[in-house]
Amino acid sequence: MEQSKKDLDFFELFKSFPRAYWFASIFELLERYAWYGLFAVLGIYLTNELGFSSVQRGDIMSYVTGILYFLPIITGAIADKIGYKLTLAIAYIILMTGYYFMGHVTGYWAVFSVFLWVAIGAAMFKPVASAIVTKSTDERNSSFGFGLFYMMVNIGGFFGPLLVGILRNKFDWDAVFISSSVAILLNLIVLMFFKEPGRVKIEESAAETIKRSVLNIFEALKDIKLTALLIIMIGFWLMFNQLFYTLPNFIDDWVDTRNIYEFIHSVWPYLADEMKNDAGGVNPEQLVNLDAFFIMIFQIAVSYIILKWKPINAMMTGIFITIMGIALSFYTNNSAFTVLGILIFALGEMTSNPKFSDYIAQISPKGKEALYMGTYFLPIAAANFLTGIISGGLYQKQADKITLLFKYLKTKGVDIIDTASGKLVTYSEKGIQLLDENNNIITQKAGIKRDEIMKQAAEKLHISTHDLQQILWDTYHPGKIWMVMALVGIITFLGLLIYNKTIGKTKQA
Repeated sequence: MEQSKKDLDFFELFKSFPRAYWFASIFELLERYAWYGLFAVLGIYLTNELGFSSVQRGDIMSYVTGILYFLPIITGAIADKIGYKLTLAIAYIILMTGYYFMGHVTGYWAVFSVFLWVAIGAAMFKPVASAIVTKSTDERNSSFGFGLFYMMVNIGGFFGPLLVGILRNKFDWDAVFISSSVAILLNLIVLMFFKEPGRVKIEESAAETIKRSVLNIFEALKDIKLTALLIIMIGFWLMFNQLFYTLPNFIDDWVDTRNIYEFIHSVWPYLADEMKNDAGGVNPEQLVNLDAFFIMIFQIAVSYIILKWKPINAMMTGIFITIMGIALSFYTNNSAFTVLGILIFALGEMTSNPKFSDYIAQISPKGKEALYMGTYFLPIAAANFLTGIISGGLYQKQADKITLLFKYLKTKGVDIIDTASGKLVTYSEKGIQLLDENNNIITQKAGIKRDEIMKQAAEKLHISTHDLQQILWDTYHPGKIWMVMALVGIITFLGLLIYNKTIGKTKQA
């Protein structure tokens, strides 16, 4: 008789996984290290180092990541056709080259194109890793196996930004891209020893496989119960994305993290000194990184608490908690409240996110579970396309420090000069640019960077950069952007509430 799930103790669960499972876990950890190591600092790199505007940053990050989450519909079908090992090899080569060249392009469309190349590699990897775990688990160990696999995601997501923050302090931005490339190179080396688990050979062509996958998605979307849920959850992911798209730049613009450094120094001086940046604080990515840290610490406890909750109730509770977390993260420029907001946000994420896929499984008709689960990434993809509206355009107008600085300098009659060319500097949706003698924009970008603009402005106003930053905060209240993010969350919460009272109670056909 086959051993049942309840017969496996804690150590037997670990022993029950085949080699392929542990390979997939290593693949996931290193890939997530590379992805989050870059993504956590990408917004800061685009604005501070390349001089892009918040609009340009928002467009690059949201559009490319949105494409990434749509592509598994196609890349998953390709992987089933050509095999997992070959797909992973192609994905790693794309990712390794993409991460490296991200640090060697500076123009808007060049950056967009290379980041899209990275996204294609990530989209090829994403469905394969999950598929290997699925094939490596059974009814005895699948729940534990996917939980352990999710932990690998967060281990990579935690150490990526943490170590990258240290590397860019010690060296320069090149270290960020090299670090991600090296992580993928390690994956490529590990892949050499990977033996692909059994896979049913598909006779149809790749084009036919892709067509079938797309048609399957449309078939599932005919179910109004599923479609309504996916549309509502776009709002959750739109709010969720702000922690990773917008908060790093918000921290970099407004939050003084020196007290965080002092706290870490009192507990672990060596780590604090490794994390310390030029301003005497810690880097924004190392604060946002706390989301993954809190998940690693509290996920098991939260999962146990909500074990018997109805998925829809857990989702609504989690969303309500994330609303409070995201609001507090942006409400103030006090870093202690930023950390508290991230903790609250993480608790909401742990409550709602796992139950989303659980609920989709519950409303899936018998025999169509996999078909319905294939729609999971659709609201994530849609939300990523929309994220740039808040992270880009809205942030540029209401919370971007350099936008507000130029607005303030105009009232004081102060100009900023590019020290390299002697030209006037302006800032708009096109980024930091130069003006000629007739105040016409010169197509070339200015050599001056955001920090240098703040320093020059403070010198001309005869105050410190810290005091100037506080004046801008008190004058324009950039933290009010939290209201928009909270509003998105509230609409999502109310949408789920109405859904639960109406469509959610209808019986599945």
